[in-house]
Amino acid sequence: MNVKLILLEDIEELGYAGDAVSVAAGYARNYLLPKGLAAKASPAALRQVESRREKIEAQRKDELGKAQEISARLAELEISIPMQAGDDNQLFGSVTAHMICDELAKQNFSIELRRVELEKPIKELGAFNVTVKLHKEVAASVKVWVVRA
Repeated sequence: MNVKLILLEDIEELGYAGDAVSVAAGYARNYLLPKGLAAKASPAALRQVESRREKIEAQRKDELGKAQEISARLAELEISIPMQAGDDNQLFGSVTAHMICDELAKQNFSIELRRVELEKPIKELGAFNVTVKLHKEVAASVKVWVVRA
């Protein structure tokens, strides 16, 4: 059973603030409504969103600008992660998104773990380009060097 809601905030993979969406009842009841991310579809909720529309648009532009600025800084960045490796350059373990986030934090970048997109963990020495999704429309590529420890 689906429930009609109006989003009060932008939600990745669902929609923008002000959009009317239809979602599963459990998702609405357990996540969207308690966190104040959406309201039940009604004329009052529509008026509330319309009154906040300018503020929401300004916030979106601000977030996009910040994401583009961080993206430009990340594009120039190269990080190095020392790992133990065998003679065939295969790692004893692997480089994960969590390790990349930790290295970025050391460089004063506060990136959420879910924003680092690794198709699969890195399991060998070398240079790799890792995508960091900063915004719906902005992604940066970070050069990660996996070196012998």
